[in-house]
Formats: sequence, C-alpha cells, structure tokens
Amino acid sequence: MQPKVLSIIIPVYNEEKTIHFILDKIKQVELIGGLEKEIVMVNDKSSDNSWERLQTYKAENPDIKISLFNHEVNKGKGAALHTGIKEAVGDLILIQDADLEYDPFEYNELLKPLMEGHADVVYGSRFMGGKPHRILFFWHSLGNGMLTLMSNAMTNLNLTDMETCYKLFKADIIKGLSLKENRFGFEPEVTAKISRIPNIRIYEIGISYYGRTYEDGKKIGWKDGLRAIYCIMKYNLWAKN
Repeated sequence: MQPKVLSIIIPVYNEEKTIHFILDKIKQVELIGGLEKEIVMVNDKSSDNSWERLQTYKAENPDIKISLFNHEVNKGKGAALHTGIKEAVGDLILIQDADLEYDPFEYNELLKPLMEGHADVVYGSRFMGGKPHRILFFWHSLGNGMLTLMSNAMTNLNLTDMETCYKLFKADIIKGLSLKENRFGFEPEVTAKISRIPNIRIYEIGISYYGRTYEDGKKIGWKDGLRAIYCIMKYNLWAKN
C-alpha cells in the first residue's frame, strides 16, 4: 500500500525570524506519488515570539494541515522530536529544522527510494553528491566526520553523515523505537536503534546545505559533540533498548 501522508516534524526554539520562510518553502513543495503534507511543529518553550508566530501562520494558511504543540518548559531538540513523532499522523515522517540550512525542495529526492519500494529509512547526506554546500568550519566538519566514523564502527553501517537533520522514516519504524535523548543525542541514538532492526533498508542521498554560523544563530557546540560521543557508546554498547 502506497503512503498517503508525509508528516514533517519541525522542532522550534527561538526561530521567529526565519520560521515563516521555511514554512513558505514547504508549502510550495509538490510531493511525488500524490502525497499530502502534514506539518507538525513543536515549540520548545522559546523565549522569543516563536509560539505566537506559529499560531499566526497557521491561522493565515488554512489550506495546509498544520499541527502545533507547545512545551511548557524547555526540554531540548530531541524532546521536541519525540513529541512530534508521537503526534504525527502520516505514513512517513521527515525531520526538518526550523532554520534555513536545509532545502525542502529536495524532499522528493529523499522520498524517491522509499516510494519506489527500495528503502525503509533515508538519510540526506551533506557530504556526498554535487549539491551546493556553504563553506564553514573545518573543525566542525572534522567533528561531524569523526562522529559518523565512530557511529559506523559501532553500527556496521557506511553512512557519510550520521548527524544530518534530514532523516526520513516509515512511521511505524520510528514510532516503534523507544527514544530517550532529549537534546542533540537524538541523531546517534536513532541511528544505533534503527541499525539493529532486522532487514532494515537504509538509503542515503546527497543534499545541499546552507549552513549557519554561530552569529547567525547556530546552536550546536562542542558540549553537544561530547554528548554525541557518549550516546554512540551508550546506545551501541551499554543501553541497546
């Protein structure tokens, strides 16, 4: 049976200046296979006017299905994703950041191997293919590569970009996982857990990347990298459930 609805999960934290841009892009995307879109936004106790901006956008755009959820306390990106995954009603679930680093017009490229019956999970890689990439920080790129290498060594996968935002899942697969990480440990945890599903078919496709600097509002720092290392070890060696 072909999927009918793609749920796009967007964790939101202090993104009032850019959230409408990404939503406008998503609204313009025509999905392959007649898929409909559900946008699931989870505001993680933003300290700016993000929540009000989301409510206004939903009211002004009744032609697209938008579901809004609000955390009363700040819990972290992973926790926002947990809420979004739980509440999503689509057959497929895609993760989208609220900033402008990733391009929604590439959804169909991610969807193609899944819609053609080849894949159960698709990762969008910033480090493969000929798509445009903003040149930013050497050490940040090296850190991403090291985390992916460590993860691959533990999971026996050959991903090029474990830390990518763009991850597409069949809904029953991602909903069937017991996910615990509340911050940026979500990426190594979910990768470890899907890698252990029998006969799972994981694909990877090159995507473009319009990275932000820390001055632009990038939120990931070296402490998150250390947490990712811990999570790679934890969910592959010590706590596999």
